[in-house]
Amino acid sequence: MKELTEPAIRASFVNCTKGEAGRLALPRRLSELPWEELDFLGWRDPGAPDRGYLVAEHGGRLVGVALRRAQRAGAGARQGAMCSICLTVHAASGVALLTARKAGRGSGEEYASAGEYFCGDLACSLYVRGRKRASTGGARMRESLSAAEKVARTRANLAAFLARVLGP
Repeated sequence: MKELTEPAIRASFVNCTKGEAGRLALPRRLSELPWEELDFLGWRDPGAPDRGYLVAEHGGRLVGVALRRAQRAGAGARQGAMCSICLTVHAASGVALLTARKAGRGSGEEYASAGEYFCGDLACSLYVRGRKRASTGGARMRESLSAAEKVARTRANLAAFLARVLGP
């Protein structure tokens, strides 16, 4: 991924207002991020743990999506889970069901949001490349795919999610 600037990140959001995009907390030290190893920029809001954001290139443009963490209840909150984007298995709270309001949709419309299980810290790019390890009890599955094929699968999974958020 190319290095992004704060104005480009804020202008990319498709499912929130310009005011909301202007107020969201961006990751610190953008220039120090490992841009060449990122398939998307993802971060959680330290001041609002139920919120997250991701920005990726999709369809020839930069697309930013505001996310909300869905509440997990009962036994599911204690079990491990797998990220649907990079297929990393995490223990307990290492995976989060994150939902995004669909772009251009009214709140009263049926299926006005899209959801997916993501690594809780939105660091899928680093997990799939082996730059970051899953939390205690989690792991990457042993696979016969090459690293490039795993990255391509991660990008395809993310593209499918973004397509659902953007809609027809």
